[in-house]
Amino acid sequence: MFAYMTASEAAEKWNISHRRVLTLCKENRITDAATLGKMWIIPINAQKPEDARSRRYIDNEEKVVKPFLKWAGGKGQLLKEIEHYYPFAKGNITKYAEPFVGGGAVLFDILSKYNLKEVYISDINAELINSYRIIRDDIDALIKMLYTMQSEFIPLDTVSRKSYYNEKRERFNYLKVNGNDNINIEKAALMIFLNKTCFNGLFRVNKKGFFNVPMGAYKNPMICDEKNLRAVSEKLQNVTIVCGDYRESADFIDENTFVYFDPPYRPITDTASFTAYTENLFNDEEQIELARFVDDMHKKGAKIVISNSDPKNSNTEDNFFDNIYSAHKIKRVEATRMINCNSEARGKIKELLISNF
Repeated sequence: MFAYMTASEAAEKWNISHRRVLTLCKENRITDAATLGKMWIIPINAQKPEDARSRRYIDNEEKVVKPFLKWAGGKGQLLKEIEHYYPFAKGNITKYAEPFVGGGAVLFDILSKYNLKEVYISDINAELINSYRIIRDDIDALIKMLYTMQSEFIPLDTVSRKSYYNEKRERFNYLKVNGNDNINIEKAALMIFLNKTCFNGLFRVNKKGFFNVPMGAYKNPMICDEKNLRAVSEKLQNVTIVCGDYRESADFIDENTFVYFDPPYRPITDTASFTAYTENLFNDEEQIELARFVDDMHKKGAKIVISNSDPKNSNTEDNFFDNIYSAHKIKRVEATRMINCNSEARGKIKELLISNF
């Protein structure tokens, strides 16, 4: 009589995804696999089937990781433009720095494609950086907590969901002020939960620094994307993660480094603001200070790309970035702004990609 294991146990044993095991079962490629109710069971001594898919497909599936948060100003849609600047092909650029990491779309694209010697990321958003660190260092505990929240939240009706959401938001804001290292896992779990369930996936704080976004209307949000979270954790193992100002990256950056700066965007209208996602503003003087820092890093020999809004969207005479980055190359690319409380304000705009090479 056979001893059996579940599809999840087979996935862990064979180091492939749970979904892949289910596909193999449905294709009758696992000898004596059978269904028990709605669950597949597999002989404990069954051999992992030879994978008939192309090697390229398998490699891509195993390597690709994606941001674990939706983030205002995220660069997912601009990756095709930004990747043209990646300078890793010749082998002399072996380090990567991203001092305004945010949701990390460029970071995870690079980590998926290249094995670099050293990687440095930072941000002044303490809760964001805490989430990166917890995913790197305490992934099992984080996933367990997220699954608990998911199982509690999903079955609720709308009124009960709103009450649950507000309780978690209040707890998150309390921990922002009164937290310590002993509750950092809970704070990270709450950060991810709120991001997956809040309106538009928006991280916004008020003048007191409290997260104040209302609940969104998602029917079945994936609060715990275990596969991606574990893949992200693996990719972050050798990454230096810093909560601090971009200037702290200076000691890391050298002639072997590619640096991507994605600061809070300069508002393109008087009412728009991309600077309200932390308690700290990033005004024109800060933009000028960053440009000076970029010049300093350029003198070190680093390869640098900076992104920002294009003031010419609303004022063709506004040469702010053309002036402060006059020593560098400026490219205007088309982007779609997706996060905006006014649906009519979402659409195609120009953004800037500035490089020193």
